[in-house]
Amino acid sequence: MEFRDNKAIYLQIAEYVCEHILLQKWNTDQKLPSVRELAVELEVNPNTVMRTYELLQSKNIISNKRGIGFFVAEDALAHVKNYRKTQFVDDELPIFFRNIYLLNIDFDELQTRYITFIKETFNP
Repeated sequence: MEFRDNKAIYLQIAEYVCEHILLQKWNTDQKLPSVRELAVELEVNPNTVMRTYELLQSKNIISNKRGIGFFVAEDALAHVKNYRKTQFVDDELPIFFRNIYLLNIDFDELQTRYITFIKETFNP
C-alpha cells in the first residue's frame, strides 16, 4: 500500500479496510486480519493498525470478539457508507467543487466522464 503524506496513516488504513467491506471482499461476521498480520502486510507499526481498528470499532464498522479477534460488524456496509459519505462530503467535495469551478468544467462533461469511469472500472 502506498501511503500519502497529506493524511494520517491510520486513516488511510481505515479507508483500505472500508473499501474491502464496500467491495465485499470482507463480509459480515468475517474475521479481519489480526493487528500483527495487517501491520506486516502493510509494513506499518502494529500500534497504527490498532488505532485504525479502534476507530472503526467506534464507528460500529468492526467488532472485537475478545480473545478471537476483530470481525466485520453486522451492519458494517451501512456504517461504512455513512462514515465514508460524511468524510467525502466534508473533506473532498469542497475541493472537487472548487476545481470544477476554477477549470470551468460543466456538468454534462462530468456526467459523461462519470459514466465512462463506471463502465471501465466496474463493468470491464
